[in-house]
Amino acid sequence: MAVNADVMTFPLFINGKWEQSGNQEFFDVFNPANGEVAARVAKGTKEDVDKAVTAAREAFDHSDWKMMKPKERSNVLHSLARQIIANAEELAYLESISSGGTIRRIGSNDILQMADLFQTLANFVLQYPFSETLPSPPFPGPAHNFIWREPIGVCAAITPWNMPMLIACWKIAPALAMGNTVVIKPASYTPLSTLKLAEILSAELPDGVLNVVTGSGSEVGEALVSHPKVDKIAFTGSTEVGRKIMALAAGTIKHTTLELGGKSPNIILEDAELDIAIPGSLFGVFLHSGQLCESGTRLFVPDHLHDIIVEKLVQLASKLKPGNPLDSRTDMGPVISKKQKESILAYIEEGKREGARLVCGGKEWSVPGCEGGHFIEPTIFTDVTNDMKIAQEEIFGPVLTVIRYSSVDEAIKMANDTIYGLAAGVWTKDVNKAYKAARELQAGVVWINDWHMLRNDAPFGGYKQSGIGREMGKHSLDAYTQLKHVHTSMVPEIEHKSWYGLLFSETDEG
Repeated sequence: MAVNADVMTFPLFINGKWEQSGNQEFFDVFNPANGEVAARVAKGTKEDVDKAVTAAREAFDHSDWKMMKPKERSNVLHSLARQIIANAEELAYLESISSGGTIRRIGSNDILQMADLFQTLANFVLQYPFSETLPSPPFPGPAHNFIWREPIGVCAAITPWNMPMLIACWKIAPALAMGNTVVIKPASYTPLSTLKLAEILSAELPDGVLNVVTGSGSEVGEALVSHPKVDKIAFTGSTEVGRKIMALAAGTIKHTTLELGGKSPNIILEDAELDIAIPGSLFGVFLHSGQLCESGTRLFVPDHLHDIIVEKLVQLASKLKPGNPLDSRTDMGPVISKKQKESILAYIEEGKREGARLVCGGKEWSVPGCEGGHFIEPTIFTDVTNDMKIAQEEIFGPVLTVIRYSSVDEAIKMANDTIYGLAAGVWTKDVNKAYKAARELQAGVVWINDWHMLRNDAPFGGYKQSGIGREMGKHSLDAYTQLKHVHTSMVPEIEHKSWYGLLFSETDEG
């Protein structure tokens, strides 16, 4: 990485070293907290994608990486975790100045989650069933059969701008754990931390195992998804883009893992502990200014508790402090860009037109010292019906819609009335009610008296149009392998082969 007198400059990272893009062009990465240029990053091309994929293919086909023993691979994963912790300060800084994520969250949560993921998978690798022996049945005759799980090959990862490092690790860690190689395209808003992460991790990896090509989705992203030497695509982003990736990947029948959008329902039951449920519900929607796919953006509350809950929500939301994400006292940072800010504000205006009642926020936030930043007040709507646009479409901002219900069955019906199914939550003191609701909710993860609690040993992914496949946990490892059945016959005589008489008769013998 080169740094000039004015601004950091990042090339591409290919085959274990920094590489200039073929066109020698760069694009600006802006700090959303002040609107200033944070860095300049190489603008990759289709030719750069091909170069990175070729390096990854070479590393997969002609090195010992894919055949590494589980114990040795586990040791590598533990080493990668240590490298993340050792470089935590720089990684957190680069992520904060480009994503607007608070240093408080990134440093105390994301970095630890990343390291823990590599450690968790390092332990799973030691017990993973890379080979499974099948019983020998009497028919069609004595044989030795086993199943091998083998790495898929070159895996392309396309990651979003909201939590770029952490989500990159959700793809990098299981791919490496299973012996694959990786080419990753981070979002153009937030490539800095991923580039640095690749440099750090590659110190422990063979050249070509981990590569990063930055650039536009229309050029770099599409070139990766359609490249004939890429065997798998792992994507996190909007459902709309996920549909396009599926279509492009179909051309070469690639394996795909898609973690897409959400409009997650959050249900407060009548017996909930409101002193926990109310701040928990705000945490569920306002963390990272609502720019998380599993945010609890639809809050369902009982009719007779509606006014009490809304009053407490507004009181607590009004105390949240905006500010520079690098300040540890900041509660909420900016949204990612001017474009995203305008999109969120347009949704807020749409909510008003639809007849929802704005009871908190709803405006651009003026933050001293961050005059050029993109801040939006924590926003709460009431009088929302589940068919409104603000209740059905993913806003990806700090906007909470409060919806009344008269019975739990009605709440669950409305909760499931969406194209999405990423996450859901229930607040109650009654565990039986909680489990009944969890069983009925159509979501890949259900939190009870909590939110955003993703575990590295548990799967994460969505129902319906929220995605395909799962990330994290041992289930993520399966998505980075392919199955091979090997059959060895133990029947030595030709006439005793079960298939012999199916084709050959005695008169066929010469």
